[in-house]
Amino acid sequence: MTHSVVSTSIQPAAAAKNMVLNQIMTLEGHDKYIRSISYFPDGRRMISGSWDKTAWQWDLQSGKEIEEARNVCERGIWVVAVSRDGRWAITGGGGIGHGELKVIEVETGIVKQFEGHSRGISCIDISPDSKFLVSGSWDRTTRIWSLGTGKLVAGPFKSIDWVGGVRFSPDSKKLAVKSEAGKCLEVWDIHTETLDVRIGEFGETPFTSAPVFWTNRNKTIVASFTFTLDDATTIYEFDALTLETVGAPFEAHTKIVRGLALSFDSALLASAADDNTIKLWAFESRQLLASFNARTPETLILSPDSSQLAYTTGCKIHICNTPLDVLASIGRALEARGSVRIFRIYYYPCTNISLQASANKNSKLNRLLNVCISFSFFIYTTHAPPLQSPASCRSPAVRRHQVTSPVISFAHGLPPEIHPEQPILLRCLRKILRLPSRVITVPADQTHDPLDVRLLS
Repeated sequence: MTHSVVSTSIQPAAAAKNMVLNQIMTLEGHDKYIRSISYFPDGRRMISGSWDKTAWQWDLQSGKEIEEARNVCERGIWVVAVSRDGRWAITGGGGIGHGELKVIEVETGIVKQFEGHSRGISCIDISPDSKFLVSGSWDRTTRIWSLGTGKLVAGPFKSIDWVGGVRFSPDSKKLAVKSEAGKCLEVWDIHTETLDVRIGEFGETPFTSAPVFWTNRNKTIVASFTFTLDDATTIYEFDALTLETVGAPFEAHTKIVRGLALSFDSALLASAADDNTIKLWAFESRQLLASFNARTPETLILSPDSSQLAYTTGCKIHICNTPLDVLASIGRALEARGSVRIFRIYYYPCTNISLQASANKNSKLNRLLNVCISFSFFIYTTHAPPLQSPASCRSPAVRRHQVTSPVISFAHGLPPEIHPEQPILLRCLRKILRLPSRVITVPADQTHDPLDVRLLS
């Protein structure tokens, strides 16, 4: 198929300013190269897979391994994943002549092995409803399994090259398959098990472990790719029907892209490459928001709420805070796109603290509030008694009326859980405003004006 570009108004933005990643934790313990990492949905645990033939689960509160959850495989592990409901943890590995695909039921520790691939498992994905697993292999096939029964339910889908990235579409009707060299991309119809469209051809080394993604619009695919004999140093968005490129490419890396991550709302894109940099992009505008120096970064992921970025170097996992300026920039992008709505926000004029955005749009407080509104970082509890807003404190012009809380729609499943003991936003607000320790409480059964905000005094 001839490569073509769809003209859009999106243009690459100016270069990002140099920033420093705030590393909050380093996880160490594996004896050999870590090939893959994945957050659990609650953001408080992580699984890692290594060439040392082990998969570790980590407690991110303590920074230590959960030893009783360690899984040992016969050969090196190439990829790990966790289902969106947190029930399943998957490991894939093996080598020439043997593919090793294991499914671990997290609560019970029961392990099932799925047989079928004749070579190593290079990539996996789990359907948004957490019922199906797709695996890609060096045997040039992709297979879909039932996580409940362990049976093969679709495939093998036969590709022309070693498979390096697989991804269910948000509606689980299509399958994106990328070659390990980043020189071939396919879209398959899962129901009919037929190839819809393919671009590219068989590619030589070097291989890239960068995954492939669908955007939450269900119409486009994101992947590092090359249309020439050169390495895949550029990231493209493709129309899922035609595989024509959409908009401007993400161009800044000078060497092959090894790691790629897209936030759940398709607002923030992160990439890592052999040029020893990690870059953060505003997906819609293509703006390069930040670039960081990182020696030999490989696997790269974002936490469920995008507040953290984790990457691997050799036998280590580095966990960093996503810069607030970056989150604020994405928050403004989200508001413009209208893709995220707020649960419920309450405002009581008579409380001891009134939060209002400064007229200065560049103020730290305004940027922080922009982040919290866009990402819904408020901490919700339902056990506390409701506070009453005194009628005398409400302006007569404001009419109290009943509203229905808007529903947030996430293409990749439920929104990430924010643990009450880890109020990220509140800690940030306290630091700026010098607030005492308090808990923000929102009664589940009480209705208020939709633009109310409440802090307990």
